[in-house]
Amino acid sequence: MSAAEITGFVLSAFAEPRFMLAAAVAFVAGLVRGFAGFGAAMIFMPVASSIVAPPIAAAAFLTLDAVLTLPLVAGAARHCQWHTVLPAAIAGMAVVPLGAWVLAHADPVMLRWFISLVVLALLGLLLSGWRYTGKPSVPASLGVGACAGFLSGTTQVSGPPVVAFWISGPSPAIAIRANLIMFFFLDGLAAFAAFAGHGFFTADTLQLIVATAPAFGIAIFLGARGFGRTSETFYRRVAFTMIAIAAITGMPILDGWLR
Repeated sequence: MSAAEITGFVLSAFAEPRFMLAAAVAFVAGLVRGFAGFGAAMIFMPVASSIVAPPIAAAAFLTLDAVLTLPLVAGAARHCQWHTVLPAAIAGMAVVPLGAWVLAHADPVMLRWFISLVVLALLGLLLSGWRYTGKPSVPASLGVGACAGFLSGTTQVSGPPVVAFWISGPSPAIAIRANLIMFFFLDGLAAFAAFAGHGFFTADTLQLIVATAPAFGIAIFLGARGFGRTSETFYRRVAFTMIAIAAITGMPILDGWLR
């Protein structure tokens, strides 16, 4: 592409109303990710999947999140607990293609219902305070990783199962954080391959990434800075509220009122 064509492509991404709405949602998602450390996909995916096709939304978010966390991978590799991360990641990577196949072939409206209901169910899991109390054995790691991998392939909302699994044990916070970073990195590699194989990375995907990346990145920075200025409890309440609003407003039944 020539310089003029690239400029036109970028400008058209910022001029299209549906992408601007996606950028606004990405900004909210980035704020929550920055101050709460989780929840971006749970906010972005339900609404973005009502603006563009669910595979496009999933591929765009995968790219945004991968670019965000890539600088953290080297440090995480030194601190993660490979005895539990590796089985979880292997299971997740094995199941991601199944989730991507469902994402590629399922009815878009049914997928939107599935994404919203999954987000609400996982939000309920987080709100309940339930934690896995057993030892992170290999079979448990495989099971949790497979669950997260399927959710990654279909919805990009893979965090709550592994968060609930690892945060419950006696491991220090630095190890838990490293476990999550490495799992999402390895799971993301499989998702990239599966999404590319199904043709999810299109011109629309690239335009959605271009339109949302600045808002997402700025919001993460602002959210991270604001985290130290108020209580974690307040921020988590805001995060949970935003996740619930995104899941509910992304439901197809509300299209006549909201879109």
